[in-house]
Amino acid sequence: MSELVRSVVVRIVQYPEMVNVTEVEKDDTITVEIRVAPDDMGRVIGKGGRVINAIRTIAKAGAYQDNTKVFVEVI
Repeated sequence: MSELVRSVVVRIVQYPEMVNVTEVEKDDTITVEIRVAPDDMGRVIGKGGRVINAIRTIAKAGAYQDNTKVFVEVI
């Protein structure tokens, strides 16, 4: 799941080398944590949170087949 999120985020940001995506798994829940450069926070969140919501939707669609819950957080 983290590779899917990472591939999307790297294409959005200005500093792709600063992208760090980690995955924490507990039971049937996966939390994907995204860390980017401070200048790229606005690009990842988007106006009104539209971009991060789209990333969350993509992650949930990818996890649907595995019957797992996915949470995506920008740190």
